[in-house]
Amino acid sequence: MASAALLRRIGCAALFLFLASPVSAQLEDQLSSYTGRNASGYLEPLVDAFAADLNAGLYHSAHISRGGLQASIEILFMSVFFTDEDRTFTATTEGGFQPPQQTYAPTVVGAKKAVYVDGVAGTKFAFPGGFDLNSFSFAVPQLRVGSLYGTEALIRFGLYYTGNADVETPMLYGFGLRHSVSQYIRQHVSDRFPVRLAVGAFWQRFSMGENERGDDLLVADALSVGLHMSKRFTRLEPYAGVSYETFSTEVSYLGESPDDEINLTLESEDHVRLTLGLSYNIAFVVAHGEYNIGGQNAFALGLALQHRPSE
Repeated sequence: MASAALLRRIGCAALFLFLASPVSAQLEDQLSSYTGRNASGYLEPLVDAFAADLNAGLYHSAHISRGGLQASIEILFMSVFFTDEDRTFTATTEGGFQPPQQTYAPTVVGAKKAVYVDGVAGTKFAFPGGFDLNSFSFAVPQLRVGSLYGTEALIRFGLYYTGNADVETPMLYGFGLRHSVSQYIRQHVSDRFPVRLAVGAFWQRFSMGENERGDDLLVADALSVGLHMSKRFTRLEPYAGVSYETFSTEVSYLGESPDDEINLTLESEDHVRLTLGLSYNIAFVVAHGEYNIGGQNAFALGLALQHRPSE
């Protein structure tokens, strides 16, 4: 059968191609100088980038069949570009340093060079440098399968290849469901309704690095709930969506003293995301790109091998 042949083709084409931005394993060493508000300000641009990237590329069509086999295996590339504002934050001296001072210091994505301020009796306080990142980009494979009563599941999985032996390997896994709204509109209103509509909810967990205790240095949870729509024109299919998102990051590391254990919870502000994208369909291959507007804007590009019943 054609669908079975397609599934075999999809299985053989499962591309575990991974890419992550060069966030160094020395992140804990950089953080050890900071506690509380300074650590939050230092990490904020990267946390916002996690949130923007993880919630990108979750769909490229609102078409979900009411039944039958609907499956695709996909590779997604997501990227956030940092601005000059992301590269510094207002930092405050810590640990009883006298006199207390504030200055602009590098964030985790800022310049590599540390910033020093002078104190009493010739003392100096060092604000550590960042990793001089212009963007945060990575790729992830995902599997989409349906449909049962107009519902499909999305599974994200994978390890990231960083291309640098000194970089800790991040991990990502996630699960989501989407449900067709169009099936009810077509049944009870009109089968000529101009666009396809679907609703979806997605949860993901991202972890990166290892602290001196052997635990995860950073663990982030992302949740996205939204409404999606698309319109198919032969090969082209514009799509759009609006989502409500939450994002929380747990950071655990040791300070300058071995007994100084620091655990931070960084709650990114809840954001509404607007997604605008375009898919190009050629037989069982779909290429798509999108731009996401929210707390941090992000790009996403994807390629999918899919089987989708027509209705």
